[in-house]
Amino acid sequence: MSTVPGTPRTRASFTPATPTTARLAGSHVLQASPHYTTTRRHSLYGTEDRVVIDPGSRIWKVGFSGEGKPRDVFYADAKNHGSLWSWKQDNMLAINLERCMRSVFHESLLAEPKARKVILVEHPLMPLYIKDMLAHVLFSNLQVPSISFASSHLLCLLSVGRITGLVLDCGHLESTALPIFAARPLFPQLRTTPLAGSRFSSHIRALLLLFGSYLPPPATLSAAVNVPAANRTTRVPQEILTDVVIEDIKTRCCFVSDALESSLSDVRASSPAGDDPSDHEPPPSSDPAMSESEFSRGSLGQESAAESEFSIISHPTHPTSGGEARNENHLQVLANMYMRHSTATDLHMRVVPPVSQQTGTGRGTLIIPGWVRERAAEVLFEGGDVDESSVAEVILDALLKVPLDLRKTMASSILITGGTAMLPGFIPRLHTELLRATAPLNISSSRSRPTYDRYASLRPLVPHFAILNNPAPIPSSSARANVNAGKAPAFTPATMAWVGGSLAGALKTGGVEVAREKWDESDPSQTDQDDDVVMVLPTSEHVPRNVIPDWTRGPLPAGAPPAVALQLPPSPQPVGA
Repeated sequence: MSTVPGTPRTRASFTPATPTTARLAGSHVLQASPHYTTTRRHSLYGTEDRVVIDPGSRIWKVGFSGEGKPRDVFYADAKNHGSLWSWKQDNMLAINLERCMRSVFHESLLAEPKARKVILVEHPLMPLYIKDMLAHVLFSNLQVPSISFASSHLLCLLSVGRITGLVLDCGHLESTALPIFAARPLFPQLRTTPLAGSRFSSHIRALLLLFGSYLPPPATLSAAVNVPAANRTTRVPQEILTDVVIEDIKTRCCFVSDALESSLSDVRASSPAGDDPSDHEPPPSSDPAMSESEFSRGSLGQESAAESEFSIISHPTHPTSGGEARNENHLQVLANMYMRHSTATDLHMRVVPPVSQQTGTGRGTLIIPGWVRERAAEVLFEGGDVDESSVAEVILDALLKVPLDLRKTMASSILITGGTAMLPGFIPRLHTELLRATAPLNISSSRSRPTYDRYASLRPLVPHFAILNNPAPIPSSSARANVNAGKAPAFTPATMAWVGGSLAGALKTGGVEVAREKWDESDPSQTDQDDDVVMVLPTSEHVPRNVIPDWTRGPLPAGAPPAVALQLPPSPQPVGA
């Protein structure tokens, strides 16, 4: 169809067709895909886009730089859904790392590793020998051109368009708070706590063993009709609480509710001391009490797979036994208090029965109490322990270490990331816990006078507390807090680090980049061949190479000059000596 030059083409004269491009020799890599309207060359039509890998302790996120979301998200341990770093033997860990890396390039991305630079998202506390294993797999086995090591906390800030803030990464193994100023992580101010996803899973398993109910499959169809469900209710067997079932309960059933009033602290203060937390059996009603966090450590995981189906019911089928409070232990008192304040409904979950019950007529049913769904996350907000601070106390402890002139800036730029932070209501509850932890102490209501006010110096920062990705920000008297609270892009907390790595790869920036040539030159197994003499220097395979970036071995700051001994003048000799 011919048109007059300068005349706009009408809608009727437009014929949709794939545009043709002149394919010049050697220039096809620089052209964009004709099926994409963006001017940026797509990753499938070139090799300049970098591969961004976020190797989490359980879940890996991989994709190409410049894209808004990962191409693939998978479990590192696909069989057990456990932590990859739980392997005790180095050779087994190296084998699994190689399997995951080959899966990234050959199954998830379908890319040639020899032509792709890699951005590796690293946790600040990742051991150096694990980073050396990752680099060895990528350089020696897959032969990638280079690896850029980028801090996960810094990448999370980059994903929301900032370079200064306090980032809390609440993952599976631990929760880590790290202040970052002007794109420089302040590693000496890093604070961490083991209250994270792993402890949350153990706590759910412990609560279900104590207060959950289980309906085994009926042996016959007549029994399913004639025997009431209440008569078939038993305690939950440990075999059905596999890691897959617990993960389903965490991601699909649990949420975080508002904090209770001082009744919870009164109950804990009136309870006796706890028993050995390593006891795996649920304690009877006559045992001494133990806190929720202590009992949650004693739950063991099972290794099997199970599908789950849910149905909501309005009344529990296995009510707790009544009785006076003096005859109940600490956990029962907490359970009764949570039941009174809970409005969540109980859930029926279809699970695979134990081996001894698999001769029945179907699957078993796990009854999850509504208050367990609502209050299981309380273990993350329990503080007061020196070694196990709550997630709110970790943020406040990091603020105490930050210089005074940066505290207001950090308090008004808090960012929450990690998979555990994706629980509904987690971020607003965390803001409430920050305000409660910094509130003035009520001396009259406490049983013992405190020796010191732990966060007294942070109390002037209360109006400035603001979480960047808070979905329900609280209005504040501080203009800075109102400007920052809830203004971050709506990325899920679990993918913020990967999105930041994608942005850094598109901008050709990132962390410390190690080229393959530099890696080969730093090989400790040096050889010297002279005629017929070959000398091999003895080395150890587990010694990391010096080219791997490590913030723990940085140069020490210049301090005071060394002391010099004073040279005293010689004493005068007496006359006539």
